[in-house]
Amino acid sequence: MSCVCEICGKGQLIGNRVETRGRAKHLKGVGTKVTGITRRSFKPNLQRVRVTLENGSTKTMRVCTQCLRCDAVTRRIVHKPFEFKNISK
Repeated sequence: MSCVCEICGKGQLIGNRVETRGRAKHLKGVGTKVTGITRRSFKPNLQRVRVTLENGSTKTMRVCTQCLRCDAVTRRIVHKPFEFKNISK
């Protein structure tokens, strides 16, 4: 399963994890030194969401949280339980 948003295409990014030692200069130290650099990955925050498509069908998609917050997808419409129709007399 890939770590890619199905709406915007946001995926995994590669960066560095920098390990330091020493005390900072503004804390009366002599400064920090880099003791190691290793590779790391930044993964998007993907959520599995049931989405209503344009034709009215529903589909489960992996969507990032930014797409959910900006309403890029319409979530599945769930009917309330025990909801009765209005019956006029």
